[in-house]
Amino acid sequence: MHKFGQFICKHRKIILIIAFLLLIPSVIGMKATKINYDILVYLPDDVETIQGEKILAEDFHMGAFSVVILENMPTKDILTLEDKIKEIDNVEKVASIADVIGAGVPVEMLPDTIKNHLYKENNTIMLVTFKEQISSDSTMEAVGKLRDITDERCKVSGMTATVIDTRALSDSEVAIYVMIAVALCLLVLEIALDSYLAPILLLLNIGIAVLYNMGSNVILGQTSYITKAISAVLQLGVTMDFAIFLYHSYMQEKETASSNDEAMENAIGKTLISVIGSSLTTIAGFLALCSMNLTLGRDIGLVMAKGVLFGVICVVTVLPAMILQFNTLIEKTKHKEILPKFTHIKNFVMKHYKAIIVAFLIILPIAFYGYRHTDIYYNLDKSLPKDLPSVSANNELKEKFNMVSMELLLVDKNIPTYQTNQMLSEIESLDGIEWTMGYSKIAERGIPKEILPENVLSVFQNDKYQMILINSKYEMATDELNDQVTKVNEIIKKYDENAILAGEGPLMKDLVEISNHDFNSVNIVSIAVIFVIMFFVLRSASLPFILIAVIEFAIFINMGIPYYTHVELPFVASIVIGTIQLGATIDYAILITTKYIVGRKGGKTKQEAIDEALGTSIGSIAISGLCFFGATFGVGMYSQIEMIGSLCTLMSRGAIISMLCVITVLPSFLMVFDKLICHTTIGMKNVRKEG
Repeated sequence: MHKFGQFICKHRKIILIIAFLLLIPSVIGMKATKINYDILVYLPDDVETIQGEKILAEDFHMGAFSVVILENMPTKDILTLEDKIKEIDNVEKVASIADVIGAGVPVEMLPDTIKNHLYKENNTIMLVTFKEQISSDSTMEAVGKLRDITDERCKVSGMTATVIDTRALSDSEVAIYVMIAVALCLLVLEIALDSYLAPILLLLNIGIAVLYNMGSNVILGQTSYITKAISAVLQLGVTMDFAIFLYHSYMQEKETASSNDEAMENAIGKTLISVIGSSLTTIAGFLALCSMNLTLGRDIGLVMAKGVLFGVICVVTVLPAMILQFNTLIEKTKHKEILPKFTHIKNFVMKHYKAIIVAFLIILPIAFYGYRHTDIYYNLDKSLPKDLPSVSANNELKEKFNMVSMELLLVDKNIPTYQTNQMLSEIESLDGIEWTMGYSKIAERGIPKEILPENVLSVFQNDKYQMILINSKYEMATDELNDQVTKVNEIIKKYDENAILAGEGPLMKDLVEISNHDFNSVNIVSIAVIFVIMFFVLRSASLPFILIAVIEFAIFINMGIPYYTHVELPFVASIVIGTIQLGATIDYAILITTKYIVGRKGGKTKQEAIDEALGTSIGSIAISGLCFFGATFGVGMYSQIEMIGSLCTLMSRGAIISMLCVITVLPSFLMVFDKLICHTTIGMKNVRKEG
């Protein structure tokens, strides 16, 4: 460790030059990393609905579709518009009722179930299908051109339109997220540290680590917009305490060292020893997200684990070089620390630890009940502003045409028409089904295939499958729709065991089921992994239980508050927040516990050891917790994307709750369980038992 510190101090100018040169490939890599804005892409490939999506793309050349609402548009204008849309690259088919009418079939000959649902108050709809997937570049470009060639009489709905609007909104906000996080962290650090320049250097160091992390994302191929939005602010909040520890350690070493270089060499060694354990638990917490079946977890987990690693590397290389290079200016900008010493809080905890344990026992079941009963929503539209063009179009489809959830049924082409219609009759008898549409419904009215235009007929069948549209009035990802999808699947399997129900409704049902599984599994994995790491770091069989219990208690409170305040959470936030909060704040508890162990092994009584550990740790924990809070709170308040806003709000609140629990509940547990800890921790069996 000492030689490493010597190397950093001796070559600090070269290190700074290399650090800044590495920003060039980092920026290039960041620009080259594809950002994905479609959450459904992260569903596992072996899910049946994903297989159905592949069939739609490969056999029907229907990777995505948009329903365009046409307001007060004559038939001739609709047909003219169709011709323009067909010229757009990646558009496969365009179909509307105007095609049938244009082919010489009177509107009256159409089945009422079709006619009545395709005409509402001089409004009708047009189906536009695209060859490639929902979030592919070519599909998004095609929908963009579709919007360009249509006027105010046309509104474009569909998942791709939503993805485009999400991208535009997210991209417009990300830079502001970082500015808010930096401003609030800077405010906290200026209050907490003893120099006006030091906080700027600490933030600059974390900024370099963030750019390294974002640039290296190119090796992953792509990341989600959620990861892009939160990774910088989360990395800032999680790794800032490493930088603060090095700075404090350096200032302490300067009091006894013969030179600044010697002080920094010692500080680097102490920082490495100190942060290895806490950074490992944080990295492990993020990597636990990789266990999710919804691969969005792997996306967030890998990026954030990488971010913590880059943060540690920069703290022991780039930051020491910067501090030594600007040491004179740091000294010139010194000021008195404004942050209090928290002596009253420490004394209160030590005096009233029994009352704190009682409060813990009272709050625990209340918090846990709220944690288990907080309402979750999965409808992605609900996380976006209502005035986005795609959300507005989707809502108009619901209001005017009762097109809330569209399902696409793929069945064997060779099933007789009468059996297909019998199957559709059963489906239409289900609660919530508005209508079904396929060639068999048209053929039932005596309209032969020869009369129908090819672009209409090819929408509904190919050489293997016939495709049937099913419209439900139930909202996406609700219990009603999920039950309905289950019943539809039961019906179609009676007629064709290989039939597949695809579309947004079934996809969202899979998302709900997979997310519910992930919610439980990822928490178990994160607890297990962090437990094992703490077992070896603390060399204790009891302390990992105690520390995890404290942070899990904080998580229960954080996740329980929305239940009692009647706030719904987006599903992603509910899944990942527990793991993020555990991994990001467990090091608060490790800091106090490590000092407590050292004190007890040094011959102190439990009161003396805990008093000293708490007294020397509160300041560091408060600074770290407030930085984490500052980095995420402003983003939570500002973001118009609720998926991001809710996650950041939960993280900011979780940082404060974890901080308070570690400062109050953990010392109380150490007091109560001291005898057990001494008997189950290596090297503590012979410590003083009195007190």
